[in-house]
Amino acid sequence: MESIKEIFKIGYGPSSSHTMGPRKAAEEFLAKNSDADKFEVTLFGSLAATGKGHLTDTAIEQVFREKKIEIIWKPEIFLDKHPNAMTIKAVKGDAVVNEWTAYSIGGGDVIDESSTIEREQIYDLSTMKDILEWVDKRGKHFWEYVDHCENSDVWDYLLEVWKVMENAVETGIEEEGTLPGIINLPRKASTYFIKAQGLKKSLKSRSLVFAYALAVAEENAGGGKVVTAPTCGSCGVVPAVLYHIKKSYDFSERKIIRALATAGLIGNLVKTNASISGAEVGCQGEVGTACSMASGAVLQLFGGTPSQIEYAAEMGLEHHLGLTCDPIAGLVPIVFFEMVELETSRALDANNYAV
Repeated sequence: MESIKEIFKIGYGPSSSHTMGPRKAAEEFLAKNSDADKFEVTLFGSLAATGKGHLTDTAIEQVFREKKIEIIWKPEIFLDKHPNAMTIKAVKGDAVVNEWTAYSIGGGDVIDESSTIEREQIYDLSTMKDILEWVDKRGKHFWEYVDHCENSDVWDYLLEVWKVMENAVETGIEEEGTLPGIINLPRKASTYFIKAQGLKKSLKSRSLVFAYALAVAEENAGGGKVVTAPTCGSCGVVPAVLYHIKKSYDFSERKIIRALATAGLIGNLVKTNASISGAEVGCQGEVGTACSMASGAVLQLFGGTPSQIEYAAEMGLEHHLGLTCDPIAGLVPIVFFEMVELETSRALDANNYAV
C-alpha cells in the first residue's frame, strides 16, 4: 500500500474528486500549454452532473483566470475509464493545438487514458487480517506498524494535518452567512454550537460533536482549507470526533496523531481493496470509510486492543454498505451535512460497543 499521506491531503473544498482533482488536471495542462489563446474544458458524467454544486467550474476558472475559458457540461455522457472525466483543449487562433482527457479518480488523484496512479508501495501488507497478525505477534499497535513502514517525516506531516483539522473546526464554528449554491443554504454550525452549551451533559456532548462535524463540512462546502479524510465530502467526521475527544479528555497531540495514523491505515485498506470514490461506489466509499477511520482512532485513544479497534472499524464501515448519493440540485453539501453529523455518533457508538 502507498503512504497514508495520500489519504490525508491538505487542500481546498468542497470535493477531492470534483474540485481538487479537476483543479490539479487544469494546472498540469496549463503548465504545458501556457502559450495558448483559449482553453475549452468539457466535463462528463458525474463531474458534469454535480459539478456546479461542487464548484468544479469555479476551481477550473481560477486556474485559467488569465486566459479565455469555455466550460461545456455533458452529464449524460460517461467515458469508460471512470465516471469523473474531463477533456481539456488548448486553442491557438482557430486551431486546437493540444488535447487531454483526464480522470479524477477520488482523493485528489488524476490519471489519463494511458496511466494509472503509480506511487511507491511502502506497506508490505494490504489486508486487515495480515496486519492484525503482524501486530499481535509483536505486541504492537496499528500506529506502530505505520511507524515501521513510513519515513520518519510522517509524524510531522500528521501534526500539520491535525493543525489544519483543528483550524477547520474552530474557523467553521465562527463563520456565519450562506454557502455557495443556488439555494442559499445558511451556515448552521455556529448556532448548533451555541445551542449545545445550554444542554445537559449527555445531550450536550453529542450536540457539540455534531457542531464540530458541521463546522468542518461547512468550511469544505465554502471552499475552505480542509483535509481529505479520506475525501473532502467526508472530511468532517474524523476531525470532529478527535477534536471532541481531545477537548473532553485532554489527550496530548502525540496521542492524537498516533490515532490519526491508525485512521489513515484503515482508510488505506479501504482505498487499496475497494474504493473511496463517491462517483464510483457511492457515499459508502466516503462517509462509510470516514466513520470506520474515526471508529478505530477513538478506540485506540481509549486503550482498545488491535482486535477491538478492528471490530469498531468494521462496524463503522459495514453499516454503510449500499449507501448512495442523490444530491438536491447537485449540491452534495445537503446530503453530506446530515451524514457527517450522524457518522460522528456512529463512530463513538462503535467504540463503546466494541469495548
